[in-house]
Amino acid sequence: MDNFQIETAQNIGIQQKVAGIGERILAFLVDTFLLIAYGILSSLAIAGLGMEGGDLWVYYLIIGLPIFLYYLLFESFNNGRTPGKAALNIRVVKLDGSRPRFSQFLVRWLLRLIDVTLASGSIAVVTILLNGKGQRLGDMAAGTTVISEKKQLGLSQTLMVDLPENYIPKYPQVALLKDKDIQNIKSLYQNARRDGNHKVILSLSKKISELLEVEPQETPSNFVKTILRDFNYYTQQ
Repeated sequence: MDNFQIETAQNIGIQQKVAGIGERILAFLVDTFLLIAYGILSSLAIAGLGMEGGDLWVYYLIIGLPIFLYYLLFESFNNGRTPGKAALNIRVVKLDGSRPRFSQFLVRWLLRLIDVTLASGSIAVVTILLNGKGQRLGDMAAGTTVISEKKQLGLSQTLMVDLPENYIPKYPQVALLKDKDIQNIKSLYQNARRDGNHKVILSLSKKISELLEVEPQETPSNFVKTILRDFNYYTQQ
């Protein structure tokens, strides 16, 4: 799955890493296994009590409710995660990266009947693959998606930043910063982008501009990226 970027009301770009279709299928299988295990154990418990007659359906109704409401309850009250999603480190979020409202969880749960249950997941898979933002029908209707929160190791986690050829720096004041300062800035920035926390990026941009006594000419997100690039430009000279 591809990443996609959204712009918040504060004109801050947030990069979302869409959960892969394989991750979502594995999360679904984990949840299915837990539901089946719960159903079997509950049925055995009722059978062990030796209950018979007309009251038996009441007990099956009681144990069936958690299965019926499983996805709605877990995603609504566990920060967009079922146990399966938590195991795969993926989560349901709004397209701007923030936590969905209960009504949005409700919409995607209701439409789950169409694109997952009745169609055995085929409609969901096709829609997710074609959509580009990791959305099945329920997500499209609710304005949500599923993102991966796995950390990726690589060059981006060091101080080094790839610079385009003939790069022209904008803020020579970055020379006042130390390696530790830049590492902290980069860590805060990357974590905020991953979590969709545009308030942190806004505060970080403001703090940097005050520290360097400069007036940013870009959006807060692009300003922080420029600071990181400029620092690398001057330290590589």
